[in-house]
Amino acid sequence: MVIPLEALRARLCSRNEHKARELEALLPGWTIELLAAEEFPPEVGQSYYDNARAKALFGRSVGPPEEWMLGEDSGIEVAGLGGGPGVHSSRSAAGDEVGWLLRELDGIDGDGRRARYVCELVCISPEGKEFRGTGTLDGRIADEPHGTEGFGFDPIFVPEGEERTVAELGNEWKAKNSHRARAAHALLDALSGAGQRSPS
Repeated sequence: MVIPLEALRARLCSRNEHKARELEALLPGWTIELLAAEEFPPEVGQSYYDNARAKALFGRSVGPPEEWMLGEDSGIEVAGLGGGPGVHSSRSAAGDEVGWLLRELDGIDGDGRRARYVCELVCISPEGKEFRGTGTLDGRIADEPHGTEGFGFDPIFVPEGEERTVAELGNEWKAKNSHRARAAHALLDALSGAGQRSPS
């Protein structure tokens, strides 16, 4: 049976409402709700894919059997931190992403402030088939925060080729260019390539 992706219902295996709404906007026609679970598995994977897949598999084991399960893991990699914090981004920042990263980079200039965002999405169908999409966004870390849109590190992340932070460029820019947008496009391509998209 071909699933009409334009009307697909999925559960994001996360507590992050920001990510759910952003992904819903990036995946046209999808309805994405957060997975209702008291506890989620710890993020112990060595890669974004490992963590995203573990979340999706957990959702598949406890979530509504008729809905797709969506696991997401993302982070920021900074040259001056040896490529860290990477998969440890959310735990390192402890909710103070901007303040934490600026403190870590105090006294580091030039190439040390080069950075990239990474996002991995893993989607598992009701039948257990797995699809994935990866997206990255290169840039640099600003000296101080600017802008009010977005969340996380967005107020200090300046994408390559831009002079403003992601938080200044805004949600409309993010919907086309962010690491999460690129991962969503890659996921849709994977699903379409597998013959999952209904004919138009």
